[in-house]
Amino acid sequence: MEISEEAVIVNSSRLKSVVWNDFDRVKKGETFAAICRHCKRILSGSSTSGTSHLRNHLIRCRRRSNHDITQLLTRGKRKQSTLALTNFSYNQAPVKNEVVTVASTNLEQGLKVGNINTGSVNFDYRRSQLDLARMIIMHGYPLGMVDDIGFKTFVRNLQPLFDLVTVSEVEADCMEIYKKEKQRVYEELDKLPGKVSLTVDRWATNGGTEYLCLIAHYIDDSWELKKKILNFLVVDPTQAEDSLSELVMTSLRNWDIDRKLFSLTIDNRSTYDKIVCRIRDQLCQHRFLMCEGQLFDVRCAASTVKLLVHDVLETSGEIINKVRETIGYVKGSQGTQEKFNEIVQLVGINWQKGLFIDNPFRWNSTYMMLEAALEYKEAFPQLQEHDPGFSMCPSGLDWDRLRAITSILKFFHEVSNVFVGRKHITANSYFAEICDIHLQLIEWCQKSDDFISSLALKLKSKFDEYWKKCSLIMAIAAILDPRFKMKLVEYYYPQIYGDSAPDCIDIVSNCMRALYSGHAIYSPLAAHGQSSASESSGGIIKDRLTGFDRFLHETSLSQNTKSDLDKYLEEPLFPRSVDFNILNWWKVHEPRYPVLSMMARNILGIPISKVAQESLFDTGDRALDHCWSSLKSDTLQALMCSQDWMRNELEVMDSKSSGTPVFALRYDAN
Repeated sequence: MEISEEAVIVNSSRLKSVVWNDFDRVKKGETFAAICRHCKRILSGSSTSGTSHLRNHLIRCRRRSNHDITQLLTRGKRKQSTLALTNFSYNQAPVKNEVVTVASTNLEQGLKVGNINTGSVNFDYRRSQLDLARMIIMHGYPLGMVDDIGFKTFVRNLQPLFDLVTVSEVEADCMEIYKKEKQRVYEELDKLPGKVSLTVDRWATNGGTEYLCLIAHYIDDSWELKKKILNFLVVDPTQAEDSLSELVMTSLRNWDIDRKLFSLTIDNRSTYDKIVCRIRDQLCQHRFLMCEGQLFDVRCAASTVKLLVHDVLETSGEIINKVRETIGYVKGSQGTQEKFNEIVQLVGINWQKGLFIDNPFRWNSTYMMLEAALEYKEAFPQLQEHDPGFSMCPSGLDWDRLRAITSILKFFHEVSNVFVGRKHITANSYFAEICDIHLQLIEWCQKSDDFISSLALKLKSKFDEYWKKCSLIMAIAAILDPRFKMKLVEYYYPQIYGDSAPDCIDIVSNCMRALYSGHAIYSPLAAHGQSSASESSGGIIKDRLTGFDRFLHETSLSQNTKSDLDKYLEEPLFPRSVDFNILNWWKVHEPRYPVLSMMARNILGIPISKVAQESLFDTGDRALDHCWSSLKSDTLQALMCSQDWMRNELEVMDSKSSGTPVFALRYDAN
């Protein structure tokens, strides 16, 4: 509709609806129009058109978005379609006890308000922008969702005052959130009372790009086990070891934790050996590592089990494939399946779980497939007698070996579940499980079946490499468990080493004392950021009494003064219980063992296993979600790190709420 100069403004004072306070009603000939006083948009002003379309326009009118619409009320016969929106503003905190009910919306009309009843609604545009960015980060949504028509319609109907953002704008908001959260993490790491242990994960994308994910693990001043993703870095698979090691060292320096690093946990692959050695050598040059880096190299326990399982599956591949073909034949047609079910009933098999074909990318699926197949092994030969087309039935020898293979997989399956049985598992929990693996491998090697014994020898060869690197740190962690102390080492080592056990126990004991001495010497410095320098008004000065601290420690030893360690080892074991929390125990006993508790904080925080629960049984590297895999490397790092930090914060808040679900995010825009 066009309004010419001949149109005249009609006096609207007689009109009952308050909506006319924001419109001019004009008339040209017999036609009436309503002109918005804010944006000058022209709408129908006929009395037969009603005022709903005018009211809806005022809700959407951006030029009126900061205008008081207290009086926007409909006074008509249909009270059920009342709209009461009061006091919109941008910079005030939201009023409590708001009740908003939207009856219906659709894509074509944009916004149709049914029953909306609010007390006082305040809209903070910047806060909503950051809410949107946090939502995308938290749930891993694609940034491009802000361009989707469904999302735009939903937001416009929900809050017409919100100006929709572009992909570049929401990306900038995500980067802003990342920088603020990063500063908080940096300050937290800087104030830590103890050391930091690092894990390195390898991620991949469908496009072939690879990433290194660096995660810091530590026990904070409240004796809570924490972890934070520090970096998510794109890497070239062809990069030399020195380049990758320097990439890690640069990250440590940027976070200023190279001087605080205690250990590095990485997958048990020989390709990482040189990388770990280069990092360890650089840290040892600056004397950042205790015990000359003897405890620095930690290989992931779960990834070691996955390597052993891979060898089991590879060696048994021919037999396992025969089982897959057998099950595939049975389930290949309805007639064969019915015939097989009849045989199962005749044979008297009561196994409730049916046959299924495994997912070859999940080794626990293969284990469960074999376990189910073994329950039906008596039915397969009967099927072969009645069905000439069934020719791939495993032989008696195959079934015997399958039973042994399944037993091996079952053992590793149970051990793997222990590794992720609790949400935050400390380093003391692994020693007994790893010792049991060692003893089980020894037993398998002594089997009379050449197939099993040769397989066990292959597994033990790889396990021995892992044991050589990691058994010492796990033994020390077990000693720091007041339920076991030295007794658990003294129980397992004779079974593993036989006559050589006393010498091996002495090695653990000597390393324990050397590590304690290192903490005792530097304990006064650890309270000052673990640095031999202190700040003064003139800058950085050297603490010249470092030698005095060492002198005090050495003279106390010469005077046969009992140390924390001696007192701890001489006292009775703490009773074993299911609900025992070792971190709470050390938190309570920290005043009694000031030096040993510092050592416990650093040791118990070491991630002996770094594999997440959802990846425990995967046979490949962790894969990045496709919706983020195409992002720029800086943006991807910001999203991955921020998501981890925000989720950890919510977990802490949820744990403090006594089981009540909590969802609260920072809303500050400063």
